[in-house]
Amino acid sequence: MPVRIEEFETSDLPNGPSVPEQVLVYLYTNRNKAFTRSEIATGIDEDPNTVGTALSRLKQRGLVRHKAEYWAITEHLGRVRDAYELHAITERLNEEDAGIDPEEWDAVAPEESHPSERDE
Repeated sequence: MPVRIEEFETSDLPNGPSVPEQVLVYLYTNRNKAFTRSEIATGIDEDPNTVGTALSRLKQRGLVRHKAEYWAITEHLGRVRDAYELHAITERLNEEDAGIDPEEWDAVAPEESHPSERDE
């Protein structure tokens, strides 16, 4: 959604859920169905290209599934819950101490594979 240049210049930008958040909420709310990128974009009133980028990133994180042109929430809803909890904690920490330095985090973060990549 475009914003007026005055809002852009003054950094008084809309502060709502991100497109990936909107996509996840939409797919979770409609978890008994699969949708095309265009249908999701229409459902959340966002640009289809932006939704496509969000879907690709969400798929990389194991939060959505993709088959042909259709997308659906992952069957592993605990993974979505965990991602939401991490997001909420990160936002709270960002508000409290101005955020996490990505380079510092990468230097100390454990290297762990995605649960779907592990042998069990």
